[in-house]
Amino acid sequence: MAHAASFHIRLATPADIPALRVLIDLSVRSLQAQDYSPAQIEGALGTVFGVDSQLIADGTYFVLEAMNGGEKKIVGCGGWSKRKTLFGSDHGSGREDSLLDPLRDNAKIRAFFVHPEWVRHGIGSQILEACENGASEAGFRGFELGATITGERLYRARGYQAIERIDVPLANGASLPVIRMSKKRLLGGLDS
Repeated sequence: MAHAASFHIRLATPADIPALRVLIDLSVRSLQAQDYSPAQIEGALGTVFGVDSQLIADGTYFVLEAMNGGEKKIVGCGGWSKRKTLFGSDHGSGREDSLLDPLRDNAKIRAFFVHPEWVRHGIGSQILEACENGASEAGFRGFELGATITGERLYRARGYQAIERIDVPLANGASLPVIRMSKKRLLGGLDS
């Protein structure tokens, strides 16, 4: 679908949470269906894939709005974290909310979702750039993330390297393959 829209990126607010829940559900069910089974998607929605309100509270979660005519709509979201949790929503297990040390640890790139009607418009790349810039301004020299099979292509294209593959157990008995990836920022620019 062709769109003639302008984009605006901003920090997410608690008022965005209902729209983010709808966006995440739609994004996962549509865009990840080629890479994950229905059981994996159902098991991951709400725990692995979902809103992480800590990112919003920390001021490190972005939404990208498309302004098409007079209508404004959130078409993408994603963030970075100064906390140890690599992925997961408010309801995810194994959360580690303790703070990272920017001089020793990598910032966590987290919770990226794009509306299915807005893929291939550079939305993920714009949000990723805002996250890397924000984490760098906070003193982080490297980034780490848990990529879905679907998202791995974007991150590889942006210079991320796979570290390991993880199978995340889900409450329904399925498991979700996730690729742990990282990227270092060098003085004066990014290592690509």
